[in-house]
Amino acid sequence: MLRRHFLIGSISPLVLSAVYGGGRAWSSSAGGAGDSTPIITTRLGDVRGSVAEGIHVFKGIPFSAPPVGANRLQPPNPPEPWEGVRDALAFGPKPPQAAYPPGIAEFIPELVGPGEDCLTLNIWTPELGQADLPVMVWIPGGMFEFHATGATAYYDGSRFARDGVVCVTINYRVGAEGFLYLGDGIANLGLLDQIAALEWVRDNIAAFGGDPGNVTIFGESAGAMSVATLLAMPRAKGLFHRAIVQSGNTPNVNSAETAKRIGHHLAEAMGVVPTRDAIATAPLERLLDAQTELREELLQRPDPALWGEVMQHYIPWAPTIDGETLPEPPIEAIRTGAAAEIDLLVGSNTEETRLFLLPDGTLDRVTDEALPAMAAAYGLTAEGLSAYRAARPDNTPGDVFSAIQTDWYWRIPALRMADAHANTARASTYMYEFAWPSPQMGGRLGAAHSVEIPFVFDTLGFGTEPMLGPNPPQSLADEMHRRWVAFAATGDPGWPPYDLRRRATMRFDETSAVVNDPLAEERALWEGVR
Repeated sequence: MLRRHFLIGSISPLVLSAVYGGGRAWSSSAGGAGDSTPIITTRLGDVRGSVAEGIHVFKGIPFSAPPVGANRLQPPNPPEPWEGVRDALAFGPKPPQAAYPPGIAEFIPELVGPGEDCLTLNIWTPELGQADLPVMVWIPGGMFEFHATGATAYYDGSRFARDGVVCVTINYRVGAEGFLYLGDGIANLGLLDQIAALEWVRDNIAAFGGDPGNVTIFGESAGAMSVATLLAMPRAKGLFHRAIVQSGNTPNVNSAETAKRIGHHLAEAMGVVPTRDAIATAPLERLLDAQTELREELLQRPDPALWGEVMQHYIPWAPTIDGETLPEPPIEAIRTGAAAEIDLLVGSNTEETRLFLLPDGTLDRVTDEALPAMAAAYGLTAEGLSAYRAARPDNTPGDVFSAIQTDWYWRIPALRMADAHANTARASTYMYEFAWPSPQMGGRLGAAHSVEIPFVFDTLGFGTEPMLGPNPPQSLADEMHRRWVAFAATGDPGWPPYDLRRRATMRFDETSAVVNDPLAEERALWEGVR
């Protein structure tokens, strides 16, 4: 049975039927509702999926040729057409990447490893054929250096399909494989992968029940930064119509000068000349080892002359402002109306950086003596630090620093993005805050980075316990999930739009409610700084 959700706004009868449990007209080129092996014809060939509990699932469909051989470190190319029927029954491998940082891997149970044919996507849909359902395309995060695939329990799209949405999850290249820049006219391959996936959706999703004219892209962390960056990329224009930015700030990007220095430094660490051909023909393991060395160097022995702006955001493989694929910083493009026609939902979590400061004990090593210099590194004045301390009289120095870093890195940039969009958009702007505190890590994890994902996907109890504990509130998952579905279907999640006067923000917790301008004091402290 479908859980009954109340969706606010005008939704097509088919979506309402899916949401409220009405009848479905199942269809498949291989048979009707009982068919366990539906076959769909795409522009490149036929694919065979499966059906489970009324949801059609297609896994590991290629949207690009494997990025190996002559295609390595090159823009994505269409895959070769195939004869016969291709099984889409197993998730494709994840893109080559270094190991997750300590303390993160424990939260991400995965079912697949890296492999060559990694540029694939997965689809969950309640209908096949011309159903014109809203489409949601998920872009995973991971600092542009790592990412989990649709094989992780967090990203299972079946609940979106249950509620009348065609859910798509995608892979893209990360690290140097996806974001190496050498000043040779090639840049942002990982973002071009995402665009190639969206072009595949545009060209093929109607056969899977989706409406190519109603596509919402959504992502978290680097996935959300990707969403925000796609808003500013000319090649992405027209491929999506709504965007959800979950903890993706404004986002962070690198200048061409910094990105080129990092690319040359990678080649030096690999022991090859700094050309794309030399790096591409070297063994993949050598590149990944060098990439790990560079991250260790950034963390332990940072040189401002090399790392530039990366010294603040610590994402060496962030997108590059190359002047062509990405002409300008995304926030500037949004301020001048690049996303004026796109409905936007943007937000962050109350205690984002606790995910990064707790596992290795950093939170407890911050002292009162060190705190002023740490705050000043982010541009916060002495008066600003006093205000943070006064608002948190019982907090440790580490807790205060975590709040400062959370605001600098995520919450204030999310606010600036909402401001920029609301000031120029002809479409709608909505703001949220996720405030439910996870009881993990001895009750200290709180509303940390990525805790909201299983609530959005409604995947509580499907392997997400390491992040959420044994009894997360299902009512909160019901609430968040239905709001995301409503936004994808209608552009209206069901709370007041954000504007610069009221700054209405939906705060999600065990009891959720709209609050006005929740960051008023912090916004003033960071004015002119962040």
